[in-house]
Amino acid sequence: MKKDPYLLHMFNPTKNVSPFDVNMAYESEFDGVIPYSEVALDDIHTLTQDTIFSRSKKGVKRTGIFIGGREFGLAIDMLNRAKAAMFPPFEISVFVDPSGAITTAAALMACVEKQLKLKTGETLEGKRIDIIGGTGPVGVCAGILAAKCGATVYLASRRGAKVASEYASEYNARFGVKMFGGDCSTDEKLMEFLPETNIVVGAAKAGIQILSKKQLDQASNLLVAADVNAVPPLGIEGVGVHDMGVELSNTPQKALGLGALAIGDVKYKVHFKMFELMKNTEKPLYLDHERAFDVARDLVDKL
Repeated sequence: MKKDPYLLHMFNPTKNVSPFDVNMAYESEFDGVIPYSEVALDDIHTLTQDTIFSRSKKGVKRTGIFIGGREFGLAIDMLNRAKAAMFPPFEISVFVDPSGAITTAAALMACVEKQLKLKTGETLEGKRIDIIGGTGPVGVCAGILAAKCGATVYLASRRGAKVASEYASEYNARFGVKMFGGDCSTDEKLMEFLPETNIVVGAAKAGIQILSKKQLDQASNLLVAADVNAVPPLGIEGVGVHDMGVELSNTPQKALGLGALAIGDVKYKVHFKMFELMKNTEKPLYLDHERAFDVARDLVDKL
């Protein structure tokens, strides 16, 4: 291996490291990708300092940390713990993306934002967004991003309003936003809010249809419908996986559909760009959901 190689250390609280993340790191031409599994929050400080103290001045700039896992909140805690373990000149970049949730949510909301603007000329501010499957990592992260844009966000859960409200309260306190819990445990509960929503996001478990065409017929204020599920059956019936702003003719407002693979193409580009930023920066970067959203917006603007 060459002198002062580009090295990426991947800290994961889960048993397995995601092959997707490893592949993306090598696609970004890191010379070495070193995975760590079952990493606890209390391990981060020592691992981070072992990572930075062993490299030369040039090598430190060619070293990065990636934090994965499955939980959005834990991953952010790990990012903050890694940041706290550093001090000049021993500082390196950290990129956090548990289950790909951050880059997916960033791509999702950037696409929603652009399609809404194309359709109405308006921003997300003041729009009602209902995220079905909103207590998962993609749903939570998308909700935070949307709430910071001024949207009224409901995290809807199949486990009921109580569970959803608990998630909303937890992340409201942590990230200084105001989200609400929603109930989509039955079709009847779902139809209580669907006629009111402007934007609906399908972020539920893969392979489950959450909205049918018949239900969408009654979504009288719907402007954008986005589905991140690429596994059959489609999460939102009528939204094709490759759709990027395709009109849903059966909906009262002729809402625009965003499909999982169209969103996924943007997510892939965001993920790749974040690794590029790590490699090319002169100063350490802490790449979280907000930075991913900035990158996604820039990419979507150029589409």
